[in-house]
Amino acid sequence: MTTSIEENLSYPPLPSSPLSGGAVGLSTRRRPSGSFHSDDPCIPDVARMSSSRRRALEDFLIVCGLAAVQATNAIYIVLLTPILSLGVKPSFLIISGSLATSVFILPFAIAYEQKRWPSRLTSTLVAQFLLIALGGVTTFQALMMLGIKKTSPAIASAMPNLAPGIIFITAASLGFEKVDMKCLYSRAKILGTLICLSGAMVMGFLQSPSAPSVHASERPPPPLDKGLYENKYDKDSHENRYGDWIIGFMCLLAAVFVVSCTTILQAATMVHFPAPFTLCVITSLIGAIITAIVQIITEGKLEMGPSTISFTSVMAIVLLGAIVGSICISFQTWAVKKKGPVMVSMFSPISTVCSAILSAIILGQVIKLESLVGMLAMFFGLYMVLWAKNKEGLILSAMASETSTMRSSVGDLERTLLS
Repeated sequence: MTTSIEENLSYPPLPSSPLSGGAVGLSTRRRPSGSFHSDDPCIPDVARMSSSRRRALEDFLIVCGLAAVQATNAIYIVLLTPILSLGVKPSFLIISGSLATSVFILPFAIAYEQKRWPSRLTSTLVAQFLLIALGGVTTFQALMMLGIKKTSPAIASAMPNLAPGIIFITAASLGFEKVDMKCLYSRAKILGTLICLSGAMVMGFLQSPSAPSVHASERPPPPLDKGLYENKYDKDSHENRYGDWIIGFMCLLAAVFVVSCTTILQAATMVHFPAPFTLCVITSLIGAIITAIVQIITEGKLEMGPSTISFTSVMAIVLLGAIVGSICISFQTWAVKKKGPVMVSMFSPISTVCSAILSAIILGQVIKLESLVGMLAMFFGLYMVLWAKNKEGLILSAMASETSTMRSSVGDLERTLLS
């Protein structure tokens, strides 16, 4: 589960499968003897009806599944807050969660992608694996957990909605996406990105902490002038909480920037390594190893946290999260293959809404009106960017179908990002 948020943003569409074309090619297939003939007026209507029902059922299952995935992500993010408040080290959660995710995803990689594995690993691919693991697993999750601990689950789940806009800015700066100010879709992506960033700033800086960070039992004994003490303590406590809030918000912004850069690197890697499940297994395993090395260097040993914490309970939550997260990743990858990444990304605001509701019910955290306006602005900007990217992807696909020239690696990467 620890990489579910990361995987929701990172996987470009899988290569088209010969089985995904539905009834393509059936009209030219020779009918076996004894089968129904095409001059029967009932057969085409029945076939069309059954095919449309299957498509409708598949669309319904995909919509329900994507909504369930986002709700599951929200539950996990909300549960992280009390777990981290107990003193559990984020590095321990990253290590155990990444190892469990790689183990549970491995069967899918072997079953569906073994034929796509390259005959040998080049030094470029190995370097890309290391960078993706360092950025997308270790750094991203560490920043996200620190941001969740210092802000709130609702704010943390809303921040990844910035990723499409930041990906667009980064890809355009690197030349992977073309920006033409005369084009309506380029202007829409720029405007949507600015709206997303404005909403994030409003949400982050105008939402103040709703719960004290220092418990009453930790207060020093009051002096003789009790009223003066309480006023001074409340002012200092509020300033400390607001400072922690800003630090957490900046960590979340940094996490989104890291995962956006990792997404572009993943798109470049997928051009020569079109196996998303395998890529998830490799990077999760490498990320767990890197995180363990960092913890050993900085702290001298691997530990979960204070000895008073129940190791069994924490591991049960981590393993359950990894299992559910692996299922979510697998479903999202299949949904991307069926419907494309734009439709999958459209469901990400559900996680924010569910996190806000669960945070209010379970943790007693309240979202202020200013932050609610910022969230709505982020959603509006997100859908504007996704709409423009979808339109550009359709145009790019139409242009590719009309030409027979070979595409370069940069062209493949650009099409992956625009889709």
